[in-house]
Amino acid sequence: MTGVLVAGIGNRDRGDDAIGPIIAERLAPLVPGGVRVIERAGDMSGLLDDWAGFDSVVLVDAAGIMSLAGTVHRIDLASEDVPNGLSPRSTHALGVADTVALARALGLLPRWIILYVIEAESFEVGTPVTPAVLSAAGDVILRILDDIQRPA
Repeated sequence: MTGVLVAGIGNRDRGDDAIGPIIAERLAPLVPGGVRVIERAGDMSGLLDDWAGFDSVVLVDAAGIMSLAGTVHRIDLASEDVPNGLSPRSTHALGVADTVALARALGLLPRWIILYVIEAESFEVGTPVTPAVLSAAGDVILRILDDIQRPA
C-alpha cells in the first residue's frame, strides 16, 4: 500500500485533547482519494499498525502549553525528533514521541511523516475544547491539505 494516512490523535472527552479527532472529522470529507483519515486514542503504539504500508503520514495532536494556547508547530519527524518541551502529553502507556522513537529504532518509520502539534490549555475530563485551540483547527486543516498534495 502507498498513499497518505492522516491520524487525529486524542481523547474527545478531555478538553483540548479532542482537537486531533475534531480535525480528522472535519478533514475527512475534504481529502482526495488515496488519503485515509483516522482517529487514534489510547496507547499510541497502535500507530505502528495504522501506518504500516503507508509512505506518507500526518499526525495531529495537542500538547501542553509552552508559549500560547492555539500555537501550531509543524515537525518533520523523518528528520527531527519531537522537541522535549513540546512532546504531546499522553495519558496512555506510550505517547506519540515514544512511538516515533520506537518506529525509528525498528526501521518502521514512514518515509515522510509530519506531526502537527497544537499547544493546549486544558486536558480536564468533561470540558470543551478551548476557543484558542479550536480556532487553530482551520489553519491546520489547510496546512494538511497542502501537505498531502505534495508530500516530500
